[in-house]
Amino acid sequence: MGLYIMGVCCQIMSDKLITDEQYEELLKQYEYNFKKGDLVKGVVEGYDSEGAIIDIGAKSNAICPEKEAKLNKEDDIKDVLKLGETFEFLIIKEEDEDGRLTLSYKKVAAAYNWKQLEEIKAEDKIIEGTVVQVVKGGVLVEVLGIKGFVPSSHLRSKETDAIVGSKLELKILSIDVLQNNFILSNRKVYSDNIEEVKKDVFGQLEVGQIVKGEVVRIADFGAFIDIGGVDGLLPLSQISWRWVDHPGDVLKIGEKIDVEIIGIDLDKQRVSLSLKNLEPDPWVEAKGKIHEGEIVKGKVTRIKHFGAFVEVYPCVEALLPQAEVMQYQNEHNTILDVGEVIDTVILKFNPDDKRISLSVNINNKAK
Repeated sequence: MGLYIMGVCCQIMSDKLITDEQYEELLKQYEYNFKKGDLVKGVVEGYDSEGAIIDIGAKSNAICPEKEAKLNKEDDIKDVLKLGETFEFLIIKEEDEDGRLTLSYKKVAAAYNWKQLEEIKAEDKIIEGTVVQVVKGGVLVEVLGIKGFVPSSHLRSKETDAIVGSKLELKILSIDVLQNNFILSNRKVYSDNIEEVKKDVFGQLEVGQIVKGEVVRIADFGAFIDIGGVDGLLPLSQISWRWVDHPGDVLKIGEKIDVEIIGIDLDKQRVSLSLKNLEPDPWVEAKGKIHEGEIVKGKVTRIKHFGAFVEVYPCVEALLPQAEVMQYQNEHNTILDVGEVIDTVILKFNPDDKRISLSVNINNKAK
């Protein structure tokens, strides 16, 4: 398709295209011999099983096959080439046995789109693209019906976080019409004038402030949230009062959330955020509900080599030491498992330090 597009681009950019009236007049004066590679104008006369029927002024109507009509496979040919309207086409095959020429609208449209992309690059404008595939080293995006490549180094988040169908704001880095490809950057949209933006944003931020943000990157240790030009860190421990194994279990790229600012480092230009602070502290609620020496039923939430974590009140976990785990397993002739509900006794409860000492030895309650 590259050579065709180059040829059509040359015609489109040469400023030698004739008007509809001039085109019709030439057809009347001359018996033009249409040939492959010609750029022609035609009116959509109808449709058949092969595609759209086009009147270009030749002896017989031409045909624009469906695959040559659409830049996007999902489009309906009748929505692209509307009945009765005039479009420009490229002749890609000369007359068949029925005297019909084969046309392409897609190649002409692509040529115009390439021209538009070159103008966008020259003006350094921001353009929106749709992620169509995650590949090694980056993602493929579709812009104006043309696929381009965004390298991992030019993504604001990791390519593995990209979702097919999601939208990205982009700037064009390079275009090669002959090779039918172009390179874009998502990061450049945000890096241009970033220092000025950061200075303005940091001047408005305060600890304790509730701000709206968008999840832009997820890591094992937390998530990065765009809070208006600055990426703040939402640590794993600040996502929820409940235990979270991985930020991706709770948050999604592109998700809009409210967060509280819990720390600002102007020298390092870092912001720390909390999501769980927007919810009531369950340890405060548990103050009047949990008492030392009380027997409570708890649900095992995690098992580690040093013991098991047991939820004894909604979002309040206590550590059952490994010795207690072994005692329970020996007494019940079973292996303690996540999700199991067991009887425990509260030995010590310190809500201010968020600590609970726990035992499965019910006799300890009398101490």
